[in-house]
Amino acid sequence: MTGLGAEDDIPLGERKTVTDFCYLLDKSKQLFNGLRDLPQYGHKQWQSYFGRTFDVYTKLWKFQQQHRQVLDNRYGLKRWQIGEVASKIGQLYYHYYLRTSETSYLNEAFSFYSAIRQRSYYYQVSKEERPELVVKKLRYYARYIVVCLLLNKMDLVKVLVKELSEEIEDYTQRFNTEDQLEWNLVLQEVAAFVEADPVIVLNDDNAVVITSNRLQEGGVPPLEQGMVVGQLTLADALIIGNCTSQVKFSELTIDMFRMLQALEREPVNLATQTSKTGTLEPNEKPAKRENPHKYLLYKPTFSQLYTFLSASFKELPANSVLLVYLSASGVFPTARNDYEGPYDVGGVLTNTNRDVVNGETIQKRNQAQKEMHCLHPGDLYPFTRKPLFVIVDSSNSTAYKNFTNLFGQPIVCLLSPTVYPKSMQDQSQRGSLFTLFLYNPLMGFLSVCGLSSMRQGLWEKAQEFLRKVFRDIGQLITRSRIIDQAFLQFYGDEFLRLLMIRFVFCSATLRLHKLFRESRSFPDSYPQLPKQDTVENTALQKHVHELAAMLDVQNLFCDGTLDNY
Repeated sequence: MTGLGAEDDIPLGERKTVTDFCYLLDKSKQLFNGLRDLPQYGHKQWQSYFGRTFDVYTKLWKFQQQHRQVLDNRYGLKRWQIGEVASKIGQLYYHYYLRTSETSYLNEAFSFYSAIRQRSYYYQVSKEERPELVVKKLRYYARYIVVCLLLNKMDLVKVLVKELSEEIEDYTQRFNTEDQLEWNLVLQEVAAFVEADPVIVLNDDNAVVITSNRLQEGGVPPLEQGMVVGQLTLADALIIGNCTSQVKFSELTIDMFRMLQALEREPVNLATQTSKTGTLEPNEKPAKRENPHKYLLYKPTFSQLYTFLSASFKELPANSVLLVYLSASGVFPTARNDYEGPYDVGGVLTNTNRDVVNGETIQKRNQAQKEMHCLHPGDLYPFTRKPLFVIVDSSNSTAYKNFTNLFGQPIVCLLSPTVYPKSMQDQSQRGSLFTLFLYNPLMGFLSVCGLSSMRQGLWEKAQEFLRKVFRDIGQLITRSRIIDQAFLQFYGDEFLRLLMIRFVFCSATLRLHKLFRESRSFPDSYPQLPKQDTVENTALQKHVHELAAMLDVQNLFCDGTLDNY
């Protein structure tokens, strides 16, 4: 026990307080360190352990609040130690979010991280000659920034980045450490991440307006009377990022970041739901949100990817859908066979320590062998025993075009263009255009039109117009007599409905755009959509032209699609 002085002079009750605090502190550290040993996959294995850890941290937090004076006087409790406990609780909430996909936990994590800064818990750290304490402070900033990014608190992110930059500069000057380059890289990554959106919305005062891209109430075209659609629900999603040169922060590429938000509802702010004001009280059970459970896999190896796929498949409830999102560099076959099976057309890259040539193709010793570090279309076949919804954003997305439905379960693959016009290729580091359309269709539209900013009034008018367009696209999909039934079976789920509608809008837009004149520059799908009923429907083309006219960019679009596309 530090700072106890002569123990004999300490009243028994106060000594017990210090002893109980030390016990809770040690127990909390022990449980927290054990979290990293839990399996990352599976819904059930981790819950009881998380619950025990949370219980101990709740007791610890309340205990130090109730006995602060005794702990200050008899234990020598420092403010940075209180900050460490608050930071660990923030981390627990963030990991709850990652494990459950319940966005309300993000607000709870934010509450604790925010309090650390507002109450200056780490302020004294800079006065102590202990570099490891300063690193704790820097890591706290990095974690806080990730949570703020996920909550779209971009103004605060910029303030935190500035503060982190000053802290890093002070740290490296004082301690002359070897990790200076690593921390400077963190700064560069987050700065690039914040600037990745190709379009900014400005209000009348020229201030940037932050727009949310999570699913909001009324944000999905409703099911209308007479629509015959399936009752499937999106339950699990694997979001995989393995592009060789894309903006990233922490272990999230910009494409992963966008797709995870496209699969979440707007979080409920618990502070507005409860009566607690000005106090930090761990609250283990925020309001239930119906989001699909997600695994975020940054540059996974094939075995990691397959393990998570298998776990999701195994635990998928009845009448549920597994979504696999692949944002990855393409792997192309080195030899062409007369017969092209599901392992003869390449696929997308999985992580390997071997060199990647030109960021695209892996060299093999034997030309007859298949690419090993690659997710082939055939690798997904076992998982088509249950409803499967696949999105492939890759330069070899067409490898998944000739899927085979072996088991009669619904399966849909939405496939990105494989070639973009030269003027668009420079933007690939800031995220894929295809994913941008699925995440924020208006931003995607503005991006292909070369518009980098827009007034808030016009933005809202265009968004309102798109809501009408999306209702019409929904009717095109559900009223088509020749559309594959798989699209209709997935249409009952709000997230999948919106993704399919945005996909059709993206396809219609690019088919009319004058710069996109190769068939490889258009999105594709398995099964094929009936073009005349959807992506080349004349009513939808009229809507695209109306939106272009509203934004004064109609000169960038053709009057109709070319005959051979």
